[in-house]
Amino acid sequence: MPNNMMSAEDFAGILNTGGGSVAARLMSSGFNASSLRTLDLLRKDEWEVFDEVLIEVARQRLVAAGDLISRGLTFNIPEALGRMVLTWEEMSGMEPAVRSMEGITRGRSDRQSFRSNSIPLYITHEDFWISLRTLMASRKLGEPLDTTQITEATIQVTESIEDAVFNGAGLTVGGNTVEGYTTHGNRNTGNFEATGDAWDAAGKTGEQILDDVSSMIAAAHVDLMFGPYVMYVPTAYWVPLIKDFKANSDKTVLSRLLEIPTLESIKVADKLGADNVLLIQMTRNVVDLVVGEEPQNVQWETDGGFLINFKVLAIMLPRIKKDHEDRSGIVHFTKN
Repeated sequence: MPNNMMSAEDFAGILNTGGGSVAARLMSSGFNASSLRTLDLLRKDEWEVFDEVLIEVARQRLVAAGDLISRGLTFNIPEALGRMVLTWEEMSGMEPAVRSMEGITRGRSDRQSFRSNSIPLYITHEDFWISLRTLMASRKLGEPLDTTQITEATIQVTESIEDAVFNGAGLTVGGNTVEGYTTHGNRNTGNFEATGDAWDAAGKTGEQILDDVSSMIAAAHVDLMFGPYVMYVPTAYWVPLIKDFKANSDKTVLSRLLEIPTLESIKVADKLGADNVLLIQMTRNVVDLVVGEEPQNVQWETDGGFLINFKVLAIMLPRIKKDHEDRSGIVHFTKN
């Protein structure tokens, strides 16, 4: 999670005094998830322990989503828990501008057309619980709350967000679905050059990998997408990238690729399938991240108060776009 997302202090500042049932608090707050973060049971310092862990884990795990957030490529939706679908319009292009000496030549009086797109605003969440006796025992002994469960819950939520960015959500509502970098129908696809071998294949050279990347950039240029780019590679491709570009070279394959002016960074993505490489133009006309709820932890009680329930939840999903001629700034290459 990039530094410009909420801190533990920010979360502590939205704690509520509580009162009323869980449903009543949600409804009266306009379906604001933070209404479930009360001081009825947990103390402020106990919330801070959980929040600090959540934020630290999210910062480590949100790679592709974090790249969009850090570049300001987000679309924020207030009170997203109270909405089911996000709808927006894509505009067609217009005819080229008229050139004339006097500026009085009548234009073409062009008119744009619009088409509607929608995606479901699903919630990504993972639940856990602790007993009231466990909480009381930790206070009597002066020990901090065990953070193992919130660590794992946050990992599951953030990994699911990352997986959706790369592979889509696999969830369809009213015929609309959330597509990812490797599943969007208008992405540019291709295969590696030369032998067509994977980058970690024996004998694959740094020069051949450079040829592959050059072909990916050329494919983006055909769609009038000129950068800046971020490249994502699967885990197995990292070692080949940090080897010498040539025999006895003074630079690695990675450093040679990053000499390409429009290629800003190359990152490992463990949610990217084997032998898949992505080149993404980091501009708003290509992709943004819908942010309805940042990852946060909420709480309520059941079983007469003896069971304390927690839910790490987020509404964060990719919105991948295409222009009026169905051009895309996503290039997806695989081996033959």
